[in-house]
Amino acid sequence: MKKKVAIQGIRASFHEQAAFSFFGEDIQTVECNSFRETCEALKNKQCDYTVMAIENSIAGSILPNYALLRDFHFTIIGEVYLPIQLHLLALPGVKFEDVKYVESHPIAIRQCDDFFDAYPQLQVRERNDTAACAKRIREEQLTDTVAIANILAAKLYDLEILERRIESNKKNFTRFLVLSDPGNAEAIVENPDKASLSFQVGNEIGSLARILNIFSEENINLSKIQSMPVLGKRNEYNFYVDVEWQERRQYETALHKVLRYAVNFTNMGEYRKNEEA
Repeated sequence: MKKKVAIQGIRASFHEQAAFSFFGEDIQTVECNSFRETCEALKNKQCDYTVMAIENSIAGSILPNYALLRDFHFTIIGEVYLPIQLHLLALPGVKFEDVKYVESHPIAIRQCDDFFDAYPQLQVRERNDTAACAKRIREEQLTDTVAIANILAAKLYDLEILERRIESNKKNFTRFLVLSDPGNAEAIVENPDKASLSFQVGNEIGSLARILNIFSEENINLSKIQSMPVLGKRNEYNFYVDVEWQERRQYETALHKVLRYAVNFTNMGEYRKNEEA
């Protein structure tokens, strides 16, 4: 039976591309309109896994998704660093000089600022999903509109690439997390070397530094730190950190020490780190 994987967006979106990268293409994609909907699908057992974008090398962290991780208590079993290559897609035969409108997801649009500076006559329309823009052009036979999307969308919806690689920064990556229900026996990760942790600290001088120093002392690499305010509490924050290790013993020792100082500590998942392409 094929694995069911929930994604934000539709087929040929970057989320589906990330799912293919992690699981292979022999999966069943569950299309969802929002990130929350992907989490609801996993919670309600409408899928086996969820793939969720968490940060982009240009646009930064996707903060609402950290809140979803906190609220739904899923287990992170993997990550994918996906190179984001953005193309300008149109119906076959459409010429660039005929184009009036460009449609895509707001984050994709922001990643193409240099292109829009060069062609100020183009009117930009923000949509919910890159692939959905490509699909609409095909279904409605739009000859004055192009989409910014990936090569999967071009192939699936039989569109031509008018301009390739229009993203401003060619070293553009999005990091995706692969989420599972904690009770999924098939989602056990062997030999993990990375973990995502969340915790709070007391509002005293040096309380956060004390915890971060523990990781340093145990030779644990801190690859990411993100803070978010605790709702309804002034000057209190949830800290989300990603840590990497070579010796698991050092990682376990570090956790044992951190627990002395951290409040509301949660290990959100241990997994194999994915090196950037």
